[in-house]
Amino acid sequence: MENSKFIKIANYQYASEAYLYKAKLQSEGIKVFLQNENTINTDPLLSNALGGVKLFVKSEDVMKAKQILDAIPEYSVNDKGELLSCPNCGSTTITMVTSIKDVKSFFAFVYGLLTLSMPLFSKQKYKCESCNFEF
Repeated sequence: MENSKFIKIANYQYASEAYLYKAKLQSEGIKVFLQNENTINTDPLLSNALGGVKLFVKSEDVMKAKQILDAIPEYSVNDKGELLSCPNCGSTTITMVTSIKDVKSFFAFVYGLLTLSMPLFSKQKYKCESCNFEF
């Protein structure tokens, strides 16, 4: 019987995000355990109260797992896996955002809020964290 301990190496707000990192680590042969995933899938509003979905790996795999997670780009990438750059300032700190800037997306947001459903229409854009330019 193994005497390995599981060590927490990361927290994620949503289970869907944790599943992506779990799959990447498992594809590299690392055993992964998620805590709070079912609770947060049932009620996402509990994520902050519980500290998010916690990702654990065996103690002997901690360094390898951290190296794998550190190699994943934090910002948006194109289809080739290269970091996107801002057309305004050239920075690579680009994130995807959902914006409500027209009447159609506003009413879709209000409808989703009133019916407690997902938004029917939303526009996603890239936003530069350096100069706040949206494209």
